[in-house]
Amino acid sequence: MSLRAALLALIEAGGPASGYDLTKRFEGSLAYVWQASHSQIYPELNRMAADGLLQVESEGSRGRKTYSITEAGERELHRWLLETKPEQRVRNEGALRAFLIPLLPREEALDLLREELRHVEARRAELETLLCDVGESSFGRYALERGLRHLAASREWALWAIERLQKSEEARTETARTPTGEL
Repeated sequence: MSLRAALLALIEAGGPASGYDLTKRFEGSLAYVWQASHSQIYPELNRMAADGLLQVESEGSRGRKTYSITEAGERELHRWLLETKPEQRVRNEGALRAFLIPLLPREEALDLLREELRHVEARRAELETLLCDVGESSFGRYALERGLRHLAASREWALWAIERLQKSEEARTETARTPTGEL
């Protein structure tokens, strides 16, 4: 259902569009928060047209269809925004890695965390650049701000984890140097 809502929103915000146009809009905006491929978008557009949420406004060469949202589509988008409770359980490979960090040797764990920190900082710079291009209440503004705040928390966590691993090694080294810790 989320793909359906995303497509309805892209058409509602940007006007009539073909599957190709919507794929490009997706890549330029929603791809930061939701993934969808050509092979998912085109069949969904056909289903949405069959369900009366979209209408084919025009057909061009090679079967290119331009879709516009219907009143039923507008109602469905509104209903989804207000009544659907987002799934809160997340399949997040980064969180799984965080869970499994203790399985790595300390230096490899630190390398992994430093790479995570570099990734977060690069992503943050990317979103800040996008933020400069949108107005205060523009489509996508709130999602960009949410993403930036999530990245700030991820950065804080990575710094904390690096510091914790470094301190645990320092404590282990100090213990090994004391007379009672000698081997």
